[in-house]
Amino acid sequence: MPHPLRSAEALSVLAAEQKSAEVTDWAARIGWLVGLILFVVLVYWLMREGWRWRGTLQGDLPELPTAPDDPGAPRLTLRGRYHGSTTAGQWLDRIVARGLGTRSRAELTLTDAGLDVVRPGATDFFVPTAQLRGARLDKGIAGKVLAEGGLLVVTWAHGDRLIDSGFRSDTAAEHTAWVAGINARTTVHQDTPQHTTTTEGAER
Repeated sequence: MPHPLRSAEALSVLAAEQKSAEVTDWAARIGWLVGLILFVVLVYWLMREGWRWRGTLQGDLPELPTAPDDPGAPRLTLRGRYHGSTTAGQWLDRIVARGLGTRSRAELTLTDAGLDVVRPGATDFFVPTAQLRGARLDKGIAGKVLAEGGLLVVTWAHGDRLIDSGFRSDTAAEHTAWVAGINARTTVHQDTPQHTTTTEGAER
């Protein structure tokens, strides 16, 4: 028959080992969690610095035009989302200067004077008719990929740049009318990029 004192000592040692294992397990979990948090912070910091660097490179982009006091009667209106702007023909070359990199809600109004883009919580801008270069249906811009034809992309000139800006209406069926409406007011330029985006970023 085991000695009661020895049995008690064995149970004490076993309990101590179990408690030590639990403490070690919690320490490992906490260490893993801290490491994960530091990694997320590092990634966020790198993204933010990359954003600032890109904005610095695009510092020569002129101030965005604002709508005239009397733009004329609305020809088309649209409510939806602004998904970003890129260098025309390069769907991954995002433009972040002048607030164009901020995704937001958007209200578009097309008049004979141009395209008015109102963005709650972000920078509004206006594209005069003379600076419109065309519109098309596409599926991706600035790293955002949607269904085929799910994006209204407007090409416009600003300073010495050609810019693609992507919008998605809350009612996707409106996109076709917008393509026709903008193209009817477009000044034809031979150097306007014509392409369709693929998810690999290639042009075809």
